[in-house]
Amino acid sequence: MQTYAANVRGTRYAFADLKEVMAKATPSRSGDVLAGVAAGSARERVAAMTVLADVPLQRFLQEPLIPPEIDEVTRLILDRHDIAAFAPVADLTVGQFREWLLDYATMTEALTAVALGLTPEMVAAVSKLCRNQDLILVASKCRVVTRFRNTLGLGGRLAIRLQPNHPTDDPAAIAAAIVDGLLYGCGDACIGINPATDNVASVKSLLHMLDGFIREYEIPTQSCVLAHVTTTLRAIEEGAPVDLAFQSIAGTEAANKSFGIDLKLLREAHEATLSQNHGTLGQNVMYFETGQGSALSAGAHHGVDQQTLEARAYAVAREFQPLLVNTVVGFIGPEYLYDGKQIIRAGLEDHFCGKLLGLPMGVDVCYTNHAQADQDDCDTLLTLLAAAGCNYFMGVPGADDIMLAYQSTSFHDAGYLRQLLNLKPAPEFERWLEGMKITGENGRLLPASEKIRLLTQPKI
Repeated sequence: MQTYAANVRGTRYAFADLKEVMAKATPSRSGDVLAGVAAGSARERVAAMTVLADVPLQRFLQEPLIPPEIDEVTRLILDRHDIAAFAPVADLTVGQFREWLLDYATMTEALTAVALGLTPEMVAAVSKLCRNQDLILVASKCRVVTRFRNTLGLGGRLAIRLQPNHPTDDPAAIAAAIVDGLLYGCGDACIGINPATDNVASVKSLLHMLDGFIREYEIPTQSCVLAHVTTTLRAIEEGAPVDLAFQSIAGTEAANKSFGIDLKLLREAHEATLSQNHGTLGQNVMYFETGQGSALSAGAHHGVDQQTLEARAYAVAREFQPLLVNTVVGFIGPEYLYDGKQIIRAGLEDHFCGKLLGLPMGVDVCYTNHAQADQDDCDTLLTLLAAAGCNYFMGVPGADDIMLAYQSTSFHDAGYLRQLLNLKPAPEFERWLEGMKITGENGRLLPASEKIRLLTQPKI
């Protein structure tokens, strides 16, 4: 039987299996402490990292952290593993894989080619050996492009999901927030509403409102009402205009069951949304959200650390060629990510792992009001992720979501990043902004007095 042990300053640390090595090699976070899987000291963490660095990547195919007999996500990971794509790194250890990723010669083409040969456990493992700067550099070399009514993920571009939530789903208030966001150049990732009431009638009403708004102003973007996938399926059956199907997903079968989903249901939703044929440039029709701690909060973590389980959720997402994947990094609360330092680290890890697996990653840079974090932490993570090539962020009025009651990023943050790093919106959306006189030369926002058409009462 394989043994895992290391000596650190005269103390021998032994680990029962690869699952324990992974958990104890993870940077400190409150969720793993809550689950009882975290390293007991910094020395034990270093010992686990030392062991993990020498683990061959092949071992993750031979020693699944969660047995396939009890978990359909594990079966999906193993069934979809591409041996040919894996070949360039198949003989490497986790530590050697890190060196390969950081090598000057390893650029976008190589990272794209190897993506389907990597499993979530492999990328989670290497992330545990990386400093923050490693996570940023490697992710910046990845490029994942998706299309629906516009093109997302191109180099030199940054998209924003316009998030006009309202605690009573009031159409006038939502429309006002949409106009506000568009005037700041936001909305190219999508215009996405989290409904206050997840029922078919309410969701259909919001879908028709968004569809009418997009058609009226000929906006090259896509809409999404972030209802449960079963509600979206009902809405499709009743003739509602659905661009993107949304669902929260997790990294174990049991956690997904707690969300009321499985892979079969997601396949049904994918096919139903494709049948709408609303995309003009492409047919990436799924939008998934994830977050570290979801499996633990559902009692469905199988003793695996939360960051590895988060990466496993990306295998579920990858199965359906999504337009958008979003890790809502600080949303679940300080029980899982205690403070700004842990939230920053988790956001960089999630983006790194998702991009290596070939996903169009966005990050909701956020925190709950009872976490030990503030907007300065958001500014730091936002800037680091933009440097790392994050596909998109959230645009929330005032950065304060009055329906979900958490702190996120604002319309102003989009302008900050685009100006700081010379980033532009999606190309089709950029042309629309110019045509609507919202932006002018060099993408600069024009004064409100010049934005005549959108300042008239919108038709909703």
